[in-house]
Amino acid sequence: MTVRVRFAPSPTGMFHVGGARSALQNWIYAKQQGGVFVLRIEDTDAARNKPEWTEGILSALDWIGISRGSYEGPYFQSANAGEHRAAAARLYESGRAYYCDCTREDLQARTGSQYQGYDGYHRDRGLGPGPGNALRFRTPDEGATVVVDLIRGEPTFENKLIEDFVIARGDGSPVFLLANVVDDMTMGITHVIRAEEHLPNTPKQQLLWEALGVKPPIWAHVPVVVNEKRQKLSKRRDKVALEAYRDEGYLAGAMRNYLMLLGWAPSGDREIVPWSVIEDEFRLDEVNLSSAFFDEKKLRAFNGEYIRALPVAEFIDACQPWLTGTGTIAPPPWQPEEFDADAFAAVAPLAQTRIAVLSEIVPNVDFLFLASPLIDEAAWTKTMKDGSAELLDDAVAAFEALESWDAESLKSTLEAVGAERGLKLGKTQAPVRVAVTGRTVGLPLFESLEVLGRERTLTRMRAARLRLV
Repeated sequence: MTVRVRFAPSPTGMFHVGGARSALQNWIYAKQQGGVFVLRIEDTDAARNKPEWTEGILSALDWIGISRGSYEGPYFQSANAGEHRAAAARLYESGRAYYCDCTREDLQARTGSQYQGYDGYHRDRGLGPGPGNALRFRTPDEGATVVVDLIRGEPTFENKLIEDFVIARGDGSPVFLLANVVDDMTMGITHVIRAEEHLPNTPKQQLLWEALGVKPPIWAHVPVVVNEKRQKLSKRRDKVALEAYRDEGYLAGAMRNYLMLLGWAPSGDREIVPWSVIEDEFRLDEVNLSSAFFDEKKLRAFNGEYIRALPVAEFIDACQPWLTGTGTIAPPPWQPEEFDADAFAAVAPLAQTRIAVLSEIVPNVDFLFLASPLIDEAAWTKTMKDGSAELLDDAVAAFEALESWDAESLKSTLEAVGAERGLKLGKTQAPVRVAVTGRTVGLPLFESLEVLGRERTLTRMRAARLRLV
């Protein structure tokens, strides 16, 4: 038997990080088993689907390493609508489903609560198809449905507690439960690896598989991904869009590594490991049962480690979208002709050790490419206090007299200026940093001044001094 797994997202919004994790788990499992990864776009919600969301799914998968052409598909659920209706008809004709014209109000009137399950009122009334008549699956009265799950063992569901659920709406259109099952049958899916939140639907889907005469797949329900409050990650509340992390400057390798740790861990006391190790060691039966906490702070730390591990040339290449404003990245505050590639290359090794996401490169180096620095007014107010004007005067005079404009000379000169005033270097260099870069934090000051050059450095220091008049 050839293992066939599927990833079946809906194109109704940005690509969820939880979905990305499921895609990676399916991808690795298929690769380990010599199987096939199938991409199916579940696009039957016409009111919410947009072509750009589908393209977003494909590009997000490309980014995390599941590239176009390396999998089967994408298929579109809407293209299989005929098979969905045919399956509903077979279930009705075989007696495994029946029609019901109960409204929500009817159900509530009989049960006294809108939260009670359907009571089987039309099971044996012989109602046929017609406008407004929904088709319900006839759940067995006795016995239990056992779900064979590679992660959770054999969850067992008593059939008497499963209501006769709707499989086709009053207009004849099949609901998601049936469409999902039929699609998996049509595509020969052997293993369904998905989030734990789908487990309550699984006994219903398994009953449909059996009623349609096909052996159910092997299931694997991975833990749901939650936020710091242990709430399921929500598009409305949490930062969940994979594209947002990509555009902020997270590296694909760091994201893949981190996502695979949500509910699983490689051998040994380690978390940051090569992708080849993850592909080799990942096992579905080793996935934890408890919810997986998506810790953005930890992800950020991961990404910083990945950035620092890059060869400098690769780091420079990785920064280019933020330096040039290409693709979906916002343009930087400088004009293209103001950018100096050699100057950036000179400070790149310094910046590489200080940023956690690639988008942070812009505020770290913008002072190099702008005619004048972008002043952080809060930093200015905090730093430019009594004595700053005179300190800048002395620093300008000392820097003007330098024979060699290099970081070491600049540092020793400013140290001497501060010593005459009884100041340590940290206090002495703060007004100079704000005058030249506009900020109180950033790249090492003296290396930055060396790259910026004598004329531009002195011009900015003089301009800051005039502002203090």
